[in-house]
Amino acid sequence: MGKRIGLLDEIRGFTYIAMIIYHAYYDIVFVYGHDLPDVLDTVLRFIQPLIAGTFIVLAGISSNLSSNNFKRGALYLFCGMLLTFATAVAMPSELILFGILHFMGFAAMIYGFIGAFTERIPWVVGVVVFSLLFAASLNVPRGYIGIDGLFAVQLPSFLYGHYWLFPLGFTSAQFYSSDYFPLIPNLFLFLAGASLGVYLKSGRAPKSIYPTRFKAMSFIGRHGIWVYLLHQPVIMIVLDIIFKLTGQGTVFL
Repeated sequence: MGKRIGLLDEIRGFTYIAMIIYHAYYDIVFVYGHDLPDVLDTVLRFIQPLIAGTFIVLAGISSNLSSNNFKRGALYLFCGMLLTFATAVAMPSELILFGILHFMGFAAMIYGFIGAFTERIPWVVGVVVFSLLFAASLNVPRGYIGIDGLFAVQLPSFLYGHYWLFPLGFTSAQFYSSDYFPLIPNLFLFLAGASLGVYLKSGRAPKSIYPTRFKAMSFIGRHGIWVYLLHQPVIMIVLDIIFKLTGQGTVFL
């Protein structure tokens, strides 16, 4: 079996397209201040966490297919810092301090240290345990751990009084990031994906998932980092041109 799994690239490509649609919606509504139909607003707000969750799971799976997670993580982190710099200069109101690229950078490097251990866990056990840990820690940025409707444990308030703990999920009142994916709870979702990756890498999964069938979608998935870095400036330029031509407010033109 080759290192790449066709279905994963295709799912990743589809998810990038969904992300582009969501970010176009976000810019129209929250940057340019235009309203969209309520039903469209509801649908896009619903799919946003699904898009992000898919990216994280796929990144975890890919950690088992990567030859060097430290190098991979450093690339993600570097690109994340580029976004931090770009938003700080061009759009401070949309500053990204710890977005999904920052998270995936740290997650990949952490996996570089612990992957040899976690890969020994039976993959089904890993998927279940890490998924439960993700669900239980989902509300850490809101001050507690637990699963809504089952139990909740309030976390010590001092954890949220230090600004620089935001990468872990402990945010002070002064913290703001327009895109925010802290290590807790998202690292557990990443590790659930990594556990699934152990199974996929073994070659025991259905053979139909390995070949590439939709080359265009696969191409987007394989070059996702460039799509992520370039799609937002392209969207903003296109929207600025459209709103300029229609006599509406613009951001840059």
